[in-house]
Amino acid sequence: MTHADDVMWMERAIELSLKCPPAEGAFSVGAIIVGADGEELAHGYSRETDAHVHAEESALTKLSADDPRLAGATLYSTLEPCSERKSRSLTCTQLILRSPIRRVVIAWREPSLLVADCVGVEMLLADAIEVVELADLADRARAINAHLLR
Repeated sequence: MTHADDVMWMERAIELSLKCPPAEGAFSVGAIIVGADGEELAHGYSRETDAHVHAEESALTKLSADDPRLAGATLYSTLEPCSERKSRSLTCTQLILRSPIRRVVIAWREPSLLVADCVGVEMLLADAIEVVELADLADRARAINAHLLR
């Protein structure tokens, strides 16, 4: 994927995050999984199917874990995948690590507002997953969560 492709898909993920039902104490996040051929495989957003589902989790559960397209896929998330979670047994980082996805693109890192020290990026990098941060889109992704960041 080129930088222009990454920006285009992240902009789509930001649009998805606007669909999130607002919630105190939870970020609004959009996620898209894109195959090596540049086609969208799945997407999701926070609270899409229930009050606790995260964007990455929602997108990943729409595909079979053994879908061969995942091996060359990129996961785009408007926020760093969670590394700590109260509502589910697996974090989004753990779900990604259990998948064949080897590239993750984020717009911004999780601030220490709800989790003292999110280490999703560090965990992904430790497992040789490429992580790209599109800092130039961070303000747009963060703006959707302004109600939490006052």
